[in-house]
Amino acid sequence: MTTRDAARILVVDDEPQIHRFLKPALEAAGLAVLRADTAADALRLMATQSPELVLLDLGLPDMDGQEVLLRLRAFSLVPVIIVSAREREMEKVQALDAGADDYVEKPFALAELLARIRAALRRVAPAGVKPETLLRFGPLEVDLARRTARLDEQETLRLTPREWELLAALARAGDGRVVTQRHLLATVWGAAHLKDTQYLRVYVAQLRQKLGEAAFLIRTEPGVGYRFGEDP
Repeated sequence: MTTRDAARILVVDDEPQIHRFLKPALEAAGLAVLRADTAADALRLMATQSPELVLLDLGLPDMDGQEVLLRLRAFSLVPVIIVSAREREMEKVQALDAGADDYVEKPFALAELLARIRAALRRVAPAGVKPETLLRFGPLEVDLARRTARLDEQETLRLTPREWELLAALARAGDGRVVTQRHLLATVWGAAHLKDTQYLRVYVAQLRQKLGEAAFLIRTEPGVGYRFGEDP
């Protein structure tokens, strides 16, 4: 396998020794390695480099890894393996519920980690097939990679980070499918806010106001959640 053809693995960890250990080991296994020491670096590389798999530590200096995972899932279905020293069962459950594909505790055996990486890569769509990142719904264009939304291909909406994450979560669900309140709260606010439905109502109202003529795209399913997209 050439370097050009090698699957790219994004290693997200703030410990230099982890990078020094994993980079040569992954490259020896025929993989290409991207490095991120912070959450900001990880999200930027995810949007610009489109790695085939992410190894994600939860203890990052600028953002908790659980939050990184939720933000990542707002625009990508890339396989994510959590590699963390956190051993609590609840941490594992939250990560898996938020979209992680696997969870490996530190310290780990290299052979086991490589086996889990190979298993995750086998489940990925064939080479060249990537999740769509530019979505259109009537007058609204949502660019998941650039984290922007435009009306009528002209006006870029000024959204807060929370408003953007809410819009992205709705848009990713596809045209007309129900997105539950629980899913939106977990994705945008985190697993600790699954009962805070008032947050959701307030932000949906704000988002509708900013969408203006495109506000009709968000349709309420009382007591369940929301549908996003044009009427079928």
